[in-house]
Amino acid sequence: MDREASGAHSPEPIRCSLFVIDGPSCGRSVRVGRHPVTVGSAPDSDLTLDDPTVSRHHVTIQAVPGGFQVVDQGSTNGTFYEGSRITQAVVGPGAVLRVGRTSFVLRPDDSPEAIAPSARQAFGDLDGVSLAMRRLFAVLEQVAPTDSTVLIEGETGTGKELVAWALHQASPRRSGPFVVFDCGAVPRDLIESELFGHVRGAFTGATSDRPGAFVRANGGTVFIDELTAMPLELQPKLLRALESRAVKPVGSDLPRPVDVRVVAACNADLEAEVRAERFRADLFYRLSVVHVRIPPLRRRREDIAPIVRRILSRLGITDPGPIEGPNLDRLTAHSWPGNVRELRNVIERAVALSGSRAPRFCDLRLQIGPAVQQEELRVRTESTFAEAKEELTASFEKRYLADLMQRCRGNISLASRVGGLDRKHLRRLLRRHGLIPGGEEE
Repeated sequence: MDREASGAHSPEPIRCSLFVIDGPSCGRSVRVGRHPVTVGSAPDSDLTLDDPTVSRHHVTIQAVPGGFQVVDQGSTNGTFYEGSRITQAVVGPGAVLRVGRTSFVLRPDDSPEAIAPSARQAFGDLDGVSLAMRRLFAVLEQVAPTDSTVLIEGETGTGKELVAWALHQASPRRSGPFVVFDCGAVPRDLIESELFGHVRGAFTGATSDRPGAFVRANGGTVFIDELTAMPLELQPKLLRALESRAVKPVGSDLPRPVDVRVVAACNADLEAEVRAERFRADLFYRLSVVHVRIPPLRRRREDIAPIVRRILSRLGITDPGPIEGPNLDRLTAHSWPGNVRELRNVIERAVALSGSRAPRFCDLRLQIGPAVQQEELRVRTESTFAEAKEELTASFEKRYLADLMQRCRGNISLASRVGGLDRKHLRRLLRRHGLIPGGEEE
């Protein structure tokens, strides 16, 4: 029976662009749809390449349910995918193909303007009634069930890790590990070891084999944050890992296969970093298979009320009353340079100082902006100098160590290296401030 006549329909193919990332025609692109697109050196090709090693009509590509069908047209030098020559194959979004001296990537069309806004007002732990956020949710809904690599851009505090976690939770990999690797929290000379692992004897202090973030995330998702902190000389190794789906631990000659989905993030304009030659173009294109940007809070002030309600609910306040009135006006008027993270800190502080187990939103005494920072640094002059200094030092130690351990995901060895502290001394400080149990050992 004809599928159209029976009412059964194939899934809609993924919208895509074929983008040249290496070779004489770098930067050229063509849209790929249901009909075959021809790539070759002939002028009548849909994507014409100025590459003498490419045949006139080298390869055709078209969108099909579940991916993209690639068919080599009897070319002289062949079509290659993941290092192997292919004649016909169905590949997924983000696939990098090579013909002659030219490489191109299949990039899904993830432009928010090209996708209808989602009807939902939340995605995972993200809240938003604004058009910008509902467009973001629509992209995330489409990409979450796939293994596509996702690049997230957004200012500090916008919730990039929340996006990565939401993607993981909405994916078939949800039962696998979710591993966060923050390039900015690790010394430059340790990034390779922490990301890819090392073998015993690879360097001074490597007393045993240690799996890196990629291996720990096997079967799940690895979230690589603060990409701009990754040294330029290490970027080719990350690109190789993405292409080959294998990592080579420091000190080892044997690659180790890994099955991971990669989500990456940065708080800078990565395309500008590429133009400034501080970030490799080929790695950028490989990471930005799906490229999303989280709008700052100041550009979506209508989202403040639902975000506040979510924060209060997490604090155990299920009936805070209407999120409106003078307090909401004050929150809406602020520019929020720290974005949602700053908003969360303001609300949590107001609740902590309210003196009530279930305060109403309208009764909260909000301290916004510089007033919060001044209060945090206030010194008690009614004490002696020595007492005030000891109190302030203890407060600094606890706040610093708590943040350090959070950034290092509770790994004391890593925290000692990042913080420049002897591990035994760090352990004593953590016990002193109640950040680890008194008898805990690694």
